[in-house]
Amino acid sequence: MKKSKAAVIMAFVLAALVGLGYYASLILSSTGVGENMSIPLGLDLSGGVSITYKVMDENPSAEDMDDTVYKLQKRVESYSTESTVYKVGDDRITVEIPGIQDANTILEELGNPGSLEFQKPDGTVFMTGDMVEDAQAATTQDKYGNKQYIVSLKLNDEGAKVFGEVTSENIGKSLPIVYDGEVISYPTVQSAITGGEAQITGMSTYEQADALATQIRIGSLSLELSELESSVTGAQLGSQAISSSLKAGAIGLAIVMVFMIVMYAVPGIAASLALAVYTTLVIATLYLFEITLTLPGIAGIILGIGMAVDANVIVFSRIREEIATGKSVNTSMKIGFQKAMSAILDGNITTLIAAFVLMGLGSGTVKGFAYTLMIGIILSMFTAMVVTRWILYSLYALGLKDEKFYGRAKEHKSINFIGKKAVFFTISLVVIAAGFISMGVHKATEGKTLNFGLDFMGGTSTTADFGKDYTIEEIESEIVPYVEKITGDSDVQANKVEGTTQITIKTRTLSLDERQAISDTLSENFDIADSDITSQSISSTISGEMRSDAMVAVIVSCICMLIYIWFRFKDIRFATSAILALVHDVLVVLTVYAVLRISVGNTFIACMLTIIGYSVNDTIVIFDRIRENMAGITSRQTPEVLAEVANRSLTQTLSRSINTSITTFIMVVMLYILGVASIREFALPLMAGLICGAYSSICIATELWYVMKVFSYKKHNQK
Repeated sequence: MKKSKAAVIMAFVLAALVGLGYYASLILSSTGVGENMSIPLGLDLSGGVSITYKVMDENPSAEDMDDTVYKLQKRVESYSTESTVYKVGDDRITVEIPGIQDANTILEELGNPGSLEFQKPDGTVFMTGDMVEDAQAATTQDKYGNKQYIVSLKLNDEGAKVFGEVTSENIGKSLPIVYDGEVISYPTVQSAITGGEAQITGMSTYEQADALATQIRIGSLSLELSELESSVTGAQLGSQAISSSLKAGAIGLAIVMVFMIVMYAVPGIAASLALAVYTTLVIATLYLFEITLTLPGIAGIILGIGMAVDANVIVFSRIREEIATGKSVNTSMKIGFQKAMSAILDGNITTLIAAFVLMGLGSGTVKGFAYTLMIGIILSMFTAMVVTRWILYSLYALGLKDEKFYGRAKEHKSINFIGKKAVFFTISLVVIAAGFISMGVHKATEGKTLNFGLDFMGGTSTTADFGKDYTIEEIESEIVPYVEKITGDSDVQANKVEGTTQITIKTRTLSLDERQAISDTLSENFDIADSDITSQSISSTISGEMRSDAMVAVIVSCICMLIYIWFRFKDIRFATSAILALVHDVLVVLTVYAVLRISVGNTFIACMLTIIGYSVNDTIVIFDRIRENMAGITSRQTPEVLAEVANRSLTQTLSRSINTSITTFIMVVMLYILGVASIREFALPLMAGLICGAYSSICIATELWYVMKVFSYKKHNQK
């Protein structure tokens, strides 16, 4: 590269960084322009609208309530992936949508859920709204190429059967769709529809199609609902959570940059600049795509930063190895990027597959986490393989050519990891066993294996009018401690009701005596009348269906990752050992939750997903090196040869594994040190998971691969 071209590239990168940095600062700003450019925040960070519906049906069944909650959850996710829906008492359902400060707007758009009927020409009802799984507006072209606006219907199995029979008998006739006694559409049957999917045509505008689709979705609930009340709630974690998270991120990022420069000199400078570009691009992308950011979303971003650093570390390690063979710096850089490509692509693509599956099959927190993870992965690959490369080549062309600026890999004697596999396996089994024992003991003494929080178990909601406008920080310091003392539980969520002096406090399920004790305490210490204090039971915000969705999404993503690893490495043993290492990490982190009695809430799922993503990426990098070293073997793959290859590969990638773990760990540690109580509760198991992920990649995954390879070898020789 010519010096003039290098100067232009550096000028462009620096100008882009300044521009993106300024743009990001406007987005993150709380005043001025930034107020209109803010990233949508979840209920935990910004608050939002709370709407309570009353079920019009008498004595609704638990099954119908659960079905309605789930369908409402799916519907309000169009406003935000972090919206929550939960039962209140026996006949009420509350919807909470973050980032919105106008309840009337939501009520107008969401409507008042009512009854939906599909009728035959004679007025006979043949299908109800609960048989409709989804309805979406779309734009298509007819056979003449003219634009037309349609509503696509998706029916459940029962609906598909009934719809197929009725449409077969009524071709050429109209089948009215009736919402709360009013006909909203007269679609004419063109042909028999037996596949469970149908289209309604004839709308003149997209807005008309969208309005019809919305009415159909609203009417597809199992129960009829009526709006009871609505309000605007404050953030669960308070403004301090946002500022502390931003401060932690900034400090952590600065420490990571310094670490990279100290460890890698000129390549470290290139990586730091690329990391700054990455961070600003993430912020801009979150804003442009209106991704709702919550505490779990922050975890996805942290994982993305870790993977961005990891990609750079892989490249730099390869460059040092090539320099050590006597090649020039320029040649070493070219070869280093080439050799690092497969490890970076395989690691990121494997995690990206998981993100896509989680985004498609998950809901709520899982979907929100998947969005931020996907953005982080794509941008980390771009900055590592494009931006870092440009900067590094430019710095070299501008005069920084001395080998000492890039480093030289030292030849290290292979560490006998394989020889210690029995020790590693024993340690893991003991830790996991301790977790199961702890869960068993707590099940016997407390009735629950883990310390399930409100999000999983539901609880009691207490609303009191304090007659004073408290900040969320004041609530946490002055009011919550009284509640924690009575409940004996630190999992207490407090929200302000904006525009009032009311505060809603959510706790575990309380007995009548505990409810009375809280009422008496609030009355005595804050001079609140008993009539201004109300308590009611609430269900979990993570429904059984959402938990099922999350479980299915994780299982499917693991299967997809297994297939991809199997395909790329041409060996099922690589894939199997990688997945088993993931299971190991999940069980170890469960042990941490069980032993330390950390509250298992909304962030639990995000924590587990972060660990899975981090661990599999680390493992793939090591497996890539094993694959490379195996390609050079011409002799029989005896146990001794396999052990030598495994040990050499682990030793060669050890510094990379350690450095990547350190940089990611730094980010989480800063969150723990500077974050509020809820953030620290989230960061603690995440730190344990990062340590465990690094441990399993080095001490478990490769050793499992070795055991399976040796087993196959011995089995083959016995034939």
